[in-house]
Amino acid sequence: VQLQASGGGLVQAGGSLRLSCAASGGTFSTRSVGWFRQAPGEEREFVAAWSGGNPAYANSVKGRFTISRDNAKTTVYLQMDSLKLEDTAIYYCAAATGRLILSRIRSEDGYVYWGQGTQVTVSS
Repeated sequence: VQLQASGGGLVQAGGSLRLSCAASGGTFSTRSVGWFRQAPGEEREFVAAWSGGNPAYANSVKGRFTISRDNAKTTVYLQMDSLKLEDTAIYYCAAATGRLILSRIRSEDGYVYWGQGTQVTVSS
């Protein structure tokens, strides 16, 4: 499975962006899919995940970001609203080989396939 992330860009604080993660060579129908991000000088961190029809979010983005999947199950989206300066990072989508149990969806270890990352920059 190959993943292609897109949709990043420069946005003012308070604005919105929608990231897309398109899969080729497979679908997301039976896989857990996650979004992670890495800010300069920081470790990569969990942002959101979709597993078994259930979304999960990091506390820092809950209520502002929404993860969803298209009906064809080949694209996963991350709608980001009310963006803050601290949301600036490279965003990566990742997919597991199957469905992860809830205790694993926030860890990078459960994800095998990774996209190339898309830069999100939030300005004041």
